[in-house]
Amino acid sequence: MESKLEIGMDQPEFSFQGRMTTRLRKNRKKRGHVSAGHGRIGKHRKHPGGRGNAGGMHHHRILFDKYHPGYFGKVGMRYFHKLRNKFYCPIVNVDKLWSMVPQDVRENASADKIPVVDVSQHGFFKVLGKGMVPPSHPMVVKAKLISKTAEKKIKEAGGAVLLTA
Repeated sequence: MESKLEIGMDQPEFSFQGRMTTRLRKNRKKRGHVSAGHGRIGKHRKHPGGRGNAGGMHHHRILFDKYHPGYFGKVGMRYFHKLRNKFYCPIVNVDKLWSMVPQDVRENASADKIPVVDVSQHGFFKVLGKGMVPPSHPMVVKAKLISKTAEKKIKEAGGAVLLTA
């Protein structure tokens, strides 16, 4: 029977390829800096305060109140089975109406040829009265809903309002 020494001689020498050299480790850079990048408070321990939003009402309350006010609690009444489509009402102000008129129609507009603006074709339902309608740009505005101030401003500029279904 062969001895163990003789068997070992036939095998190739064992190498440490998968192991990092100590002098090249990242940790060597951190030597001499008190906590070596792990902090004085946690001291390289796990999660003593809990993970994520743990303790928001208890030991992390100051953080939640300071950076996330209103995170806890309720406000207002509940609306059960709210069909949001019923309340969908995108708005546009009167100062943006003239920009909805196509360029070729703007150039051909005159006192007898007033452009018609259908705001629903541009994705709006209601016209509000912010801004001014220049008197030089009278127009007929078609909309599902319109505020009193918007209607007044459009009519003062020489235009008209048509309510659509």
